[in-house]
Amino acid sequence: MCVFALTFLSWTDNGLMDRSKVSLSQQTVTVGSGSDFLQLSLDDAPRGHLTDRLAGLLRAAIADARLPVGSRLPATRVLAADLRVSRGVVTEAYRRLGEDGLVTANGRGGTSVVAAPAIATTAPRNAPTTTLRVGPGPRTANPVLVVNPGTDIFDAMRSAPARIDLTPGVPDLAAFPRAAWLRAERTVLRELSASSFGYSDPRGTPTLRAAVAEWLARYRGISADPGDVLIVAGVAQALVLLAQVLREGGTTAVAVEDPGSLGARQQLQSLGLRTPPIPVDADGLRVDLLRESAAETVMLTPAHQFPTGAVLGGTRRRDLMDWAHTGGLIIEDDYDAEHRYDRRPVPALRAMLPEHVCYAGSVSKLLAPALRIGWILAPARYQDALVSAKRIADLGNPALAQLTLAHLMQSGDLERHLRQVRRQHQRRRDAMIHAIAKHLPAAVVHGAAAGLHLMITFDNAVDDVALAGAALDRGVKTQPLTWHSQRAARSGLVLGYAASTPSQITEAIATLAEVLPNQQ
Repeated sequence: MCVFALTFLSWTDNGLMDRSKVSLSQQTVTVGSGSDFLQLSLDDAPRGHLTDRLAGLLRAAIADARLPVGSRLPATRVLAADLRVSRGVVTEAYRRLGEDGLVTANGRGGTSVVAAPAIATTAPRNAPTTTLRVGPGPRTANPVLVVNPGTDIFDAMRSAPARIDLTPGVPDLAAFPRAAWLRAERTVLRELSASSFGYSDPRGTPTLRAAVAEWLARYRGISADPGDVLIVAGVAQALVLLAQVLREGGTTAVAVEDPGSLGARQQLQSLGLRTPPIPVDADGLRVDLLRESAAETVMLTPAHQFPTGAVLGGTRRRDLMDWAHTGGLIIEDDYDAEHRYDRRPVPALRAMLPEHVCYAGSVSKLLAPALRIGWILAPARYQDALVSAKRIADLGNPALAQLTLAHLMQSGDLERHLRQVRRQHQRRRDAMIHAIAKHLPAAVVHGAAAGLHLMITFDNAVDDVALAGAALDRGVKTQPLTWHSQRAARSGLVLGYAASTPSQITEAIATLAEVLPNQQ
């Protein structure tokens, strides 16, 4: 048998050496080596990419059910010996599958398959795509990416198949603390009285309202009585209820940040409210232009502005407080407040202006959007009307999920989860920044200090809708910046990184570089 040696350095997903996971020693691959398990062989792996190839082969086997859910993977030492690679290569491959939520380690029980990846039906990477040009020119043929999206655009985007999803605002759903949630739910069910299965208070269960008040005091500096907390189905419902109450009180317009969330703007407009745009710069909302607009209500994301990532600066905060004291009302969407990496925490506006701020938050970015649990803290003059609107809407959120979340908050499990995902999100953010520097060196990165997404802009005129469409044709899902702008604005992309592994992020950015004209 012919033997040759491949010498390489092993790297982690984000491109940085990790001595604890992969040996830096030389490794030898023997031609013809392989494993009876799935007939695996790494003989044709590109130089320096053994881990990439092994992870890809295992991922494909899970996707096509050769490795069904519930099956066990070989011990890392056994598979490494079969493939004649270092154990670190197999350990790293298993770790990547774990990050994708496909496998889980069970201690002495080994590593088991727990989920199958979605099978994308997009065109292969080398498939031809519609011509994409700088400036005016033909757009991608992809039917999802349109210039003026309607209210169904996010449904269409969610259902669009893709190999890699960089949708902003989506947490790592594979990191959901299933074991902690199950423990909490069992505890709640064991202690729950029969009467608790009936209709509950539309304001939310007293237990969760108390837990939320304590959480906000601890993490956002907000002093609130549990009686002031209204539990809702996420920030989306919070905006709808607020819009209803404000409209009935005579409000006709809510000023919004520009650029700012397309989804939030559509919700306000669906209730008949105008949304005059107020420009955002590096220090957040331009309060001077808010004054000029004559708007009496404004909605903003001061902790981590969507999509620019700007933090409302100290001077702007004081100016906004002065504006509010003259009769203005602030709707504060505390977007991404818990997810910060390279900056100090900033207090919520509600902590300083309780009688002038309607505060909205949720666990959608911290745990999962599927829970549909959020909260509103409103000035006293709006509370009764909001409770009435919530009662009419749905009689209140499901009590069991509320009580389970309250247990997670009070037990410390939610805090532990936050620390864990914050470290993971930072690694993925770093991987995206590194990939952009390598593949899109001319792009300007915004909002890297916090959050679950980055915004990039281009100096030259790029049709970002066509660019996002061309990327989707190649299996990479993202959002064009112009979707979130009412006024003429620089083109760019909004790139979520929390739900993708570092290797996927690197591949996605490389794909964007391939479809970007003239390598902007």
